Amino acid sequence: MLRFVIPHNKNPSPLAAEIAATFALSWPLVIANLAQSAMTTTDLIILGRLSPKALAAGALGYNLFLPVLLLGIGLIGAVAPIAASLRGADSDDIEGVQRAAHQAFLSAIVLAAPIWIFLWNAQSVLIAFGQPPDLAALAASYLHGLQWALAPAFLFFAARSIFAALNRTGPTLLAGVLAVGVNALGNYLLVFGKLGLPALGVFGSGLATCISQLFMLAILVVYAFIDPHLARYRLFASAWRIDWPKFKQLWRLGLPIGVSITVEIIVFSGAVFFMGIIGAASLEGHAIVFQIASLAFMVPLGVSQAATVRVGHAYGARDAAGVSRSGWTALAVGLGFMVLSASTMLLFPKLLLSGFVDVEAPTNAEIVERAGAFLRVAALFQIFDGAQAVAAGMLRGVHDARAPMFIAFLGYWGIGLPVGLGLAFATPLAGTGLWIGLACGLACVSAMLILRWRLKERAGFFREPFS
Repeated sequence: MLRFVIPHNKNPSPLAAEIAATFALSWPLVIANLAQSAMTTTDLIILGRLSPKALAAGALGYNLFLPVLLLGIGLIGAVAPIAASLRGADSDDIEGVQRAAHQAFLSAIVLAAPIWIFLWNAQSVLIAFGQPPDLAALAASYLHGLQWALAPAFLFFAARSIFAALNRTGPTLLAGVLAVGVNALGNYLLVFGKLGLPALGVFGSGLATCISQLFMLAILVVYAFIDPHLARYRLFASAWRIDWPKFKQLWRLGLPIGVSITVEIIVFSGAVFFMGIIGAASLEGHAIVFQIASLAFMVPLGVSQAATVRVGHAYGARDAAGVSRSGWTALAVGLGFMVLSASTMLLFPKLLLSGFVDVEAPTNAEIVERAGAFLRVAALFQIFDGAQAVAAGMLRGVHDARAPMFIAFLGYWGIGLPVGLGLAFATPLAGTGLWIGLACGLACVSAMLILRWRLKERAGFFREPFS
């Protein structure tokens, strides 16, 4: 049975044990995150083979889908620090963890229903935002297949968060890796109509992703029954009953997390629009570099998710030294990778760009020039982005989400976007100026989050009543 547990060395130092535990918890989450990103990439590759218009419709539809998906994932993901703190307080509190999990499962259904209504009317929404009616109609067709993935995606993420809190990340890794193949096959069969199936075009691509999400959820459900440790919690073997205090606790912690993530993604999605105003070469260069940066970001994102669990365990045990050690260790691990990532961007820019565009072709010279300039800024961008991601995960581990939400608003909307727009449109920097502005926003957010962590640390982490 595939299973990853925290390794136990013989009498390790606390720091060495924490580093080992962080790595053991992080790397399956990192690979699972990369697999999830690969599924979206697969959709766009297949749609690109169908037609350029289908690709544009898929990208447009996904940009509408992503913010509501991340809002829900942020809210539901709050079950990870809640379950981790419960387990840290009492490793035998099976009923408490089960109740917390069931509130996340119920919230997944509650969240999905209104978003389904919103996405079903995507054509009208997109036209209201100024999109051409024919492209809006095609994007809506894609979303009419994809939107049904929301409930299984939310349920999967809830189960994944509980599994991580219980130090069971192997099933998440397995589900993610296998789903990449399922999604690719489903796209091929349903988009083009192979093996006697009807050719559903862009709708088929969205439907394939929905099937893949159901597949991933099914793997975790099966593991919840067959893994002896997980089976004790009866996550799917008992009725989901609402527990209002626990339900409110989840939403009180999770809603600010979801809003913080959504605030960030809207700013970066908006950057695509502004790059289009600056010029086609800047837009294409931005798309390439942003994809490179996004793939690198999957590592600190996984470390952040591990940090939430590790900090949560110590927080539940009321071990202030353990909370501090877990947080700083995760930040060091995340920043260590991002320094390596930044160095690679600075030393081998053409090698990275060559995976997306022919860097030697004269017709691509302007795109390569723009992308190279963006990539130099992205090196700093990645360090700050990694720091803010891990620091946010650390703070979630001590159930601190409201202040980070306000920090996100200030950093992204109050600093990053205005600075970026000013440099992009009031100076010769153009697209590079927009990237500098985004990097400034991330730098401010990361600095404020780390300062927030330091203040919590100096207060001993437990100033507020623990619950």
